[in-house]
Amino acid sequence: MTAKMDMRDSFITALYDVAKQDPDVLILSNDFGAPSLDRFRADLPKQFINAAISEQNMVSTAAGLAKDGKKVIVYSIATFVTLRSLEQIKIDLCVMNVPVTILAVGTGYAYSTDGPTHHATEDIAILRTLSNMTIYSPADSTTAAALANNFGKATGPTYLRFDRGKWNSLYDANHDFSAGMSVVRPGKQIALVSTGIMVHRALEVAEDLAAHGIDARVIDLYRLKPLPVEAFRQALTDVDAVVSIEEQTKNGALGGLVAETMADLGLVKPLKRFAIDDDKLYDYGMRDRLHKERGLDRASIASSLVSWLGGRGAAAPASRSEKVAI
Repeated sequence: MTAKMDMRDSFITALYDVAKQDPDVLILSNDFGAPSLDRFRADLPKQFINAAISEQNMVSTAAGLAKDGKKVIVYSIATFVTLRSLEQIKIDLCVMNVPVTILAVGTGYAYSTDGPTHHATEDIAILRTLSNMTIYSPADSTTAAALANNFGKATGPTYLRFDRGKWNSLYDANHDFSAGMSVVRPGKQIALVSTGIMVHRALEVAEDLAAHGIDARVIDLYRLKPLPVEAFRQALTDVDAVVSIEEQTKNGALGGLVAETMADLGLVKPLKRFAIDDDKLYDYGMRDRLHKERGLDRASIASSLVSWLGGRGAAAPASRSEKVAI
């Protein structure tokens, strides 16, 4: 596995080729740039609009353009475009079921030292409650590029949540992403379910667990809504326990989605959630420090799981686990 370009740049680079063939493809930005966007803006000036720092107006404008037949992407920092524009996303996009794509950059603690104003730690929990919304959360640039190559096929609003920086590629260019999730590491005893860049953390933890005789399967859930329910059920049916790992609030994000789905499917087995506790959600500092203080670093997760599972791969007894209630 080799390092690829930034997810955002991978997406926009692939989108450039799509837009050159389709003049209806438009990008709206709230004065937010990117190296890959410079070429798009220079070569396709009629397909780029700088909406300035007015996220709410930008979303409403995008809705109007989409209703007129344009294929519109709204591009911004994740926390700004989601929370500042939540009413516009709900009313102008979701209620009207308008096919606008929100390209959000800087998920979780990506903008670490910029503090809570820039941290997108609640976006999954909030946006997955909105009807008609599709949510993708890729773990690498290959997935991001694939989303661009399929751009324009959505019939309703879509939220793409991208991290910053370069991450090792988990897939080759020919991978079929239509399933919505992939088992990126086989394992027979427990399933580590993650999304976005925390999939890489889950893979690290699986390596550490192997040294303790625990065989962990790792699941990359890159489409959070609509959840690929049948594939998800099959991936969890034959394991002893389930673990969710995320860089989001513990209130209703990935862990909540996993718990709800297991309950709906009747999959009653131990579930442990690694996420950000409510009293530790808002802070600032380097990302590694924030992870360590919240028990989301590699060593903390692995140690916790070894203790929880009894050290030799057997699922924890009910008294030591979070049980899924039916």
